[in-house]
Amino acid sequence: MSGVKEANGDAINALAKHCRQLMELGFVESDNIDEVALGNLSSLKFLSVAGTRNLKWGSVAQVWSRLPQLVGLDVSRTDVNLSSITRFLSLSRNLKVLIALNCPVFEGEVDRNTMHNNKGRILLTLFSDIVKGVASLFADNLESVTDVFQHWKEIRNGDKNLDEVVVWIEWAISHSLLRIAENNLKEFDDFWLTQGAAVLLSLLQSSQEEVQERAATAVATFVVIDDEDATVHCQRAEAILCGDGIRMLLNLARSCQEVLQSEAAKAIANLSIDSKVAKAVAESGGIDILANLAKSTNRLVAEEAAGGLWNLSVGDEHKERATGALANLGADEKCSMEVALAGGIHALVMLARTCKFEGVQEQAARALANLAAHGDSNSINAAIGQEAGALEALVQEAAGALWNLSFDDKNREAISAVGGVEALV
Repeated sequence: MSGVKEANGDAINALAKHCRQLMELGFVESDNIDEVALGNLSSLKFLSVAGTRNLKWGSVAQVWSRLPQLVGLDVSRTDVNLSSITRFLSLSRNLKVLIALNCPVFEGEVDRNTMHNNKGRILLTLFSDIVKGVASLFADNLESVTDVFQHWKEIRNGDKNLDEVVVWIEWAISHSLLRIAENNLKEFDDFWLTQGAAVLLSLLQSSQEEVQERAATAVATFVVIDDEDATVHCQRAEAILCGDGIRMLLNLARSCQEVLQSEAAKAIANLSIDSKVAKAVAESGGIDILANLAKSTNRLVAEEAAGGLWNLSVGDEHKERATGALANLGADEKCSMEVALAGGIHALVMLARTCKFEGVQEQAARALANLAAHGDSNSINAAIGQEAGALEALVQEAAGALWNLSFDDKNREAISAVGGVEALV
């Protein structure tokens, strides 16, 4: 229950009375919950209070550690302290996993060198090795595991209880990593580069679509360090590239789920601001995939895909193909609107006027012509006319095309016959 402002004792006790088999509960980003009443939910196996404020940790640790079935607890992004973490780890009877990502009070109090031996319980923090922590639940050789959640999918041994734990961990971690990415604080640079990016890549391959969506959104978010200037963190982008993230995102972009298409396209678009990533996207068939998505009837999907094509058109080695894809999209009335909304008109004018790469100016001018071909049915004509240099670019490109054709004698005669000379003059 994300964003529930308040859950008082009566409401929680009603849950305890009427939902006696309730196994999983989350109060995420809440303002006030009755922590003592939560102790009456004796059937709970998994509890998340990530991002919840105003918890009284003294009573929380005392009450929740007595929950008889509690296996997983997520206190990420709260003001939990070291004393409460220690009590959970030492007193909870069946607790297997305690997640405490981005907990400033706890992180300021703890001696990180002493938090490794937790009596067989796993503590997942920003300073612990998350991959090895999760892998210790099921892997014999921890050193061989790099993609922890994918590894689990491959070796599932029919243990239903363990499967529930891993699925819950995916859900909880994906939620917190997305929130951390949205905050975009410089202090998390080391975390993202040492393990955060790798965990996101593993989550992209989750069997849970909700987890995949959050992971893709987090990738799209954490790689951008300045929205206004469209600046990306090159090391983060290349961490995704080196971890085979482009293939994973393109696979998600092929999904039949529009929300996954949209988030994957957004991630690809943002990553493609980096030239190395853009090259990899183009070489992996990304231009065709984005061009198809830009034809989607879902406006959000189409806009993100068109934006991705624009970012790819900036890269030197694949300008012509990406610009050509934009030109083809411009021929479709609906798609032309998405290209325009993604900033395509200004981008195409700049390419048509200034780009020196072979074929790009021609493709950009063709794209502008296609965008303008829909007459008065939309506002694109007026927008093109108002863009400085657009008309000159179209005229110059048309003149250049006729000039090139005129080197053939028959073409020269045909151009003259249809009034081409007068048109140019």
